[in-house]
Amino acid sequence: MSSGDQRQPEDLFAGSPEGLELYDAVARAVADIGEATVRVTKSQVAFRRRKGFAYVWRPGMYVRSNVPAVLSIALPRALESDRFKSVVHPSAHVWMHHLELTEKSQIDDEVRGWLLAAYDDAG
Repeated sequence: MSSGDQRQPEDLFAGSPEGLELYDAVARAVADIGEATVRVTKSQVAFRRRKGFAYVWRPGMYVRSNVPAVLSIALPRALESDRFKSVVHPSAHVWMHHLELTEKSQIDDEVRGWLLAAYDDAG
């Protein structure tokens, strides 16, 4: 993975070692799938190919939350799963699936499958 920005994930997750650990687990899962660009902004870490397909962010930066990280996965269709905190349709061809992360074990085969589908769609 290559970093497309001077900011680092450690900057976004400063003060949240749990959040950084969860980001690292997602980054390893993405790296296992294939090459992606990593872009870190003030609000999130984006994994991209031709377009963004997965994002990790700190909900506590915006609302009161004890959740250390949220993984948002962009797909061309809505998926049904009780694991998602919410699924929204921000644009005509994107459904964003928000998964609250509290432990690394949540990045399991099911989540890796969703990441693979999003990765393929972004390529």
